[in-house]
Amino acid sequence: MQFRFVKNHFLSSLLFLTVFAVFSQQSIVDANVTANYNNALNLYNNKAYAAAQKIFKTVEEKTKINSALKVDASYYNAICAIKLNQTNADKKVLTFVEENPTSSKKNKIYFIVGKYYFANKKASHALKWFKKVNKDLLSAENQKELNFKMGYGLLVTKNLILAKNRFLPLINDAKYGNDARYYFGFISYKLEDYGIAESTLKEIADNESYKAEITYYLLDISFKAGKFERCIKVGKELLKTVRKKDAPEISKIVGESYFNQKKYKEAIPYLKAYTGKKGKWNNYDYYQLGYVYFMQNDFGNAISYFNKIIDQKNSVSQNAYYHLAECYLNTDKKTEALNAFKTASEMDFNLEIQEDAALNYAKLSYETGNPFQNISDILQNFLKKYPKSPSYKEINNLVVSSFIHQQNYQGALDYLNKQKTTDNFALASEVSLYRGIQLFNETKLQVALSYFTKSKQSLDKKINTKGGYWEAETLYRLKNYKEAISKFKNVKKKLKTNIKEFSLIDYHIGYCHFKLKEYNKAITAFKKLLKVNLTPNEVQDDVFIRLGDSYFATRNYGEAIKSYQTVVTNLGSGADYAQYQIGMSHGFRNENDSKIRALSKVVNDFQISSLKDDALYQLANTYTKTKNHEKAHRAYNRLLEKYPKSSFLPRALVRQGLLYYSNNQNPEAIERFKLTASKYPNTPDAIEAVRNAKNIYLDEDNFDEYVAWVQTLQFINVSQSEAENSSFTIAERKYFENKNHSGIIFSLKKYLTKFPKGPNFLKANYYLANILFKEKQFDKAIVNYNIILKAGITPFSEDTLAKLSQIYLEKQKFQDALPLLERLEKEAYTIENIQFAQSNLMKGYYETQAYIAAISYAKKVLSMSSVKNTLEQDAITIIARSAFKTEDFVMAEEYYTELEKNAIGALKAETLYYNAFFKNQQKEYIASNKVVQKLIADYSTYKYWGVKSYVIMAKNYYSLKDAYQATFILENVIKNFTQFKDLINEAQLELNRVKENEAKTNNSIIPKN
Repeated sequence: MQFRFVKNHFLSSLLFLTVFAVFSQQSIVDANVTANYNNALNLYNNKAYAAAQKIFKTVEEKTKINSALKVDASYYNAICAIKLNQTNADKKVLTFVEENPTSSKKNKIYFIVGKYYFANKKASHALKWFKKVNKDLLSAENQKELNFKMGYGLLVTKNLILAKNRFLPLINDAKYGNDARYYFGFISYKLEDYGIAESTLKEIADNESYKAEITYYLLDISFKAGKFERCIKVGKELLKTVRKKDAPEISKIVGESYFNQKKYKEAIPYLKAYTGKKGKWNNYDYYQLGYVYFMQNDFGNAISYFNKIIDQKNSVSQNAYYHLAECYLNTDKKTEALNAFKTASEMDFNLEIQEDAALNYAKLSYETGNPFQNISDILQNFLKKYPKSPSYKEINNLVVSSFIHQQNYQGALDYLNKQKTTDNFALASEVSLYRGIQLFNETKLQVALSYFTKSKQSLDKKINTKGGYWEAETLYRLKNYKEAISKFKNVKKKLKTNIKEFSLIDYHIGYCHFKLKEYNKAITAFKKLLKVNLTPNEVQDDVFIRLGDSYFATRNYGEAIKSYQTVVTNLGSGADYAQYQIGMSHGFRNENDSKIRALSKVVNDFQISSLKDDALYQLANTYTKTKNHEKAHRAYNRLLEKYPKSSFLPRALVRQGLLYYSNNQNPEAIERFKLTASKYPNTPDAIEAVRNAKNIYLDEDNFDEYVAWVQTLQFINVSQSEAENSSFTIAERKYFENKNHSGIIFSLKKYLTKFPKGPNFLKANYYLANILFKEKQFDKAIVNYNIILKAGITPFSEDTLAKLSQIYLEKQKFQDALPLLERLEKEAYTIENIQFAQSNLMKGYYETQAYIAAISYAKKVLSMSSVKNTLEQDAITIIARSAFKTEDFVMAEEYYTELEKNAIGALKAETLYYNAFFKNQQKEYIASNKVVQKLIADYSTYKYWGVKSYVIMAKNYYSLKDAYQATFILENVIKNFTQFKDLINEAQLELNRVKENEAKTNNSIIPKN
C-alpha cells in the first residue's frame, strides 16, 4: 500500500507538472495574440485599415471559437473590409452577424456600416444597413442620427412619405432641426402639399445653406397658387441677385406668370431665357412661346416654336396643332396647314377644335390635293361624322368635283353611277371622255375605246364631237383603218370651224387609206392637209413622203417626184428615202440618167443612210440596163464589199453572174452562181442561180459537171423538181388568196413534210410563219421564223427579224429580242423597221438594266428627224431614267426637265418628282416643295409618285427647320401606304433621323432605338 501510494503520488506530481507546462505555454500564446490584437486596434484607430485587417485576420484564425477576442477580431476585420471598399465587404458583415447572432456588436456594426456608406454619399446603400438597426439599442443621440440619415436615404430613393415621417420628429432639434425642416418642407413641396411646404420653408428662408433653393420653391408655390403678380414682382427682383444656374427656372416662373395674365409681349424674354431640364425644353415650353407669338400675329415665330411639338397626343398638342394650322394659313402655306388641321382633327380633347379642324382639313384637301387619302373619301367622311354641320351642303357639292380635280375619273364615274340623276348622267358622259383620254395616254387603247363610245351619248355637242374624235384616233392606233376612216369623217361633218385639237384629221384619214392601199383617196386627204399651215417640226415631211408614196403606188411618178423633192430640198425628215424614191420614179419613167444621178446622191451625199445598199443595187441594175457594164460591175462589187450583210447580196450575185454570162465571161458567171447557191441555199435566188448555171453548162456541153455539182446541193433534186414545184404552187396560191388560214397552214405543212429540203423551203417557212403570226400562234411561228434566220441573209430576213423580235417583245423576253433587233437595225431596208429596231433596242436595253446602251440607242432615236412625238417622249424618258440609275444626275435633270414640258399622266407625275428631287439636292427647299404641291394637287391619282415626292417634302421641311411637318408627313406615309415597302423603309429611316436629332433639344421626344 505504501508503495502504491508513493507510485500514485508520483503520477499525480507528474500530471501536475505537465498541466502546468501546457498552461504556461498557452498563456504565452494568448499574451502574444492579445498584443497583436492591440497592435491591430492601434493601426485601425490610426486609419491604417489594410495593415490592421491583416493582423485582425491572423488573430481571428489563432483565437479559440466563441472567445471574445475572436469575436472582436472578426468584427474589426469586417469593418476594415467596409473601409477599404472591398468587393466582399457586405458579405463579411453578414457573415459576422450569422456567426455571432447574440453579439452586442451586431447592432453596432449595422449602424457603423450604414454611417460609412452615408458619409461616402451612398445614401441609398446606407439605407439598406440602417433598416437592419434596432433603434431601441441606440442612444438617444444615435437614434436622431439614424432617423435623419434614414430620412435622407428614403428621400433620394423617392420614398417621400416615409422620408417625411423620419424628418418630422427632428424639425425642432438643435443639431438636425434646420436640415430636417428643409427636407420636410421640400418633400411637402414635391407632394404638392403647398401650405405645409410654404409655412415650413419660410421658417428657414434666411438660412444661407438653403436660401437659393427655398426662394425658388416659395416662388413656385406662389405661382401654383395663382399669385402671378407676386411671382412677377419677386421673380424680377430675384433675377438681379440670383445665382446664374438658378436664373432660368425663375425666368420661367416670371414668363409663365405674364403668360397667365395674357401679357404675352412681356412674357417672351422670360420664357426664352428658360434653358429647360438638363438643357432640353419640353412640348409645353415650345407651346407657350408659340402661343405668345401667335397672339401677337407674329406667325413666323409662332410656327418656329409650334412645329417643334412632335411625338405626343394631349390637349396641349391639339391646341398647338390647331394654332399652327392657323399660322400656316395666315402665311399662305396651305399644304402645311392641311397637315396640321388633320393632326388636330384626330384628337378629341377639345371637340369644338376637332370639328373645325376636320372641316378645314376637308376644304384644304379639295383645294390643294391630298396624297394620303382620296379627297372624296375625306369629304364623305366629314359628312358622315358631322351630319348637322352648317357646312354640310358646301362639302356635299365638293364630292364629285374632287374626283375630277384629282383626275380620278374612274372614281367619279363610280360615284355618279351610285347617285343616279339626270344631271349626273350628263356629267358621266363628260367624265367618260376624260377617263378615255387618260387610258389612251396610258396606251390602254382597247379599254379606252368603250369610254369614248359612252362619251358620245352626251347632249353637249363639244363633248360628243371630242368623244367621236378620240374614238376614231383609238381605232386608228389599233390599226382598224376602215372603221377609223368612217369615224374621222363623222367628226369632220360635225366641225364648223377648224379646231387645233382636230387639225390632223386629214392626216389620219390619208394614212388609213394609205395603209389600206386606197392610194387615190390617200392623195386627196394628204393634199387637203397640205393646205393647212403645218410647221416642219410636226408632220409636214411625213405628209409629203406619204403623198409621194401614194403617187408612186398609182404610177404617177411625175407627181411623186415633186412630193419627194420637197422633202429633199428642205433637208427634211426622211430626205434619204425621198431621194431614193426620186431615183426609182425616174427609173419607172425610163429616165435612166436621172435615175442614176438621183441614186448616186443617196450613195454619196448622205453620210448616214440605211438605203445605201439599196441604191447601189439599183444603180448596178440600171448601169446593166444602159449597157454600162464596167460601172455596173463596180456598183455590184462595192455593194458586195461594203455591205456584206445586205439582203440584196444574193440578188446582186445572180445579177452580176447574168451580166458576166451576157458578156461571155462564163467562168466568172459560174463562180457568182455557185457562190449564191452555197451562201444562200433554199432561197429563190439560189434556185435561179442553179438554173442559170445549168444553161451555161448546157451551152458548153458540160452537163455531167452540172449534175455532179447539183448533187452536192441539198435543196435541188432534179428528179423531184416538178412535183415539188406543183406542191408549192398550190400552197403559195392559197397563201396569197388569204381566205382560209387553217387550209393555208395545212398546205404549207404538207409541202414542208414532203420536201423538207426543197428549193422553196425558205419561202414556205416564211409563209407559214406569217400565217401563224396572224393567228397569234406565236410559239409555233417562232419555230418557222428561226428556220429562216438560220439560212443567213435572204429576201425574208428583214420581215422575219421584225416579226420575231415583236413576238419576243410582247412576251417580255428581251434577252431573246435584243440580238434580233441588233441584226434588224443593220440589215433593214425600210425606215419603219430601222426605227422599230432602234426604238425597241432602246427599251430592251433599259428593261435589262443595260442603261448605258439604252441611253445610246435613245439618242439614236432622237436623232431621227422623222421620229413621232410618242417615240420621242419614250426616248427622252429612257435617257432620263437611265441617267438617274447610273447616277449621272446632270444628264438626268436635263432630260427630265425636257420631258416635263409635254408629259402627261403618270409620266408627268414622275417628272415632277424628279424636279422636286433635284431642287432638294440643290438646297432649293421651298421651290422643291412647290413642285411637290403641284404634283399632289394635279396628279394625286398616281399614288407612288405622290408618296415618293412626299418623302422629299419631309426632307425639305426638316431642312427648313419645321420638324412637325417632317414628322407628320413621314408618319402618314408609313401609316397609309404599306403597299409601297421601299418608300416606307425610306420614310422610317428619315423619321428615325428626325426624332433622334429633335430629342437632343426636346425631352418630350423619345427617339426610336
